[in-house]
Amino acid sequence: MNNLHVKTGDTVVILSGKDKGKQGKVLQVSPKEKKVIVEGLNMVTKHVKPRRQGEAGGIVKAEAAMYASKVMAVCPGCGKPTKAGHKLVTEGDKTKSIRVCKNDGCGKEF
Repeated sequence: MNNLHVKTGDTVVILSGKDKGKQGKVLQVSPKEKKVIVEGLNMVTKHVKPRRQGEAGGIVKAEAAMYASKVMAVCPGCGKPTKAGHKLVTEGDKTKSIRVCKNDGCGKEF
C-alpha cells in the first residue's frame, strides 16, 4: 500500500529544507514516489525550450516535488501542525475512517 499522511488540498507546514516553517497547500500527491508538490514552496528554475513556432522559451520558476516525510498537516480547527489520527464513523450500514487532529482539546476532523 502506498498511502500518505497528506492529501491533495491539505494545508501543510514544511519541516526541513530551505522553506522550513512555511505553510502552503498541497497541489499534487504522488504516493508511488512518496512525494508531494506544495503551492509556492520548493521553487526551482527550469530552462524551457519553445515547442512551437512563435512560442516563447526562457527560464521559468516552478514548484518541485518534495518527500512527504518533510511536511506535516496543519489542523484547520486549531491551526497547529498535527499528526493525523484516525477515527471510525458509521453512517447507516457503512463504516468509514476519517482523519482527526491529535492535538490536546481539538479532535476536529480534516
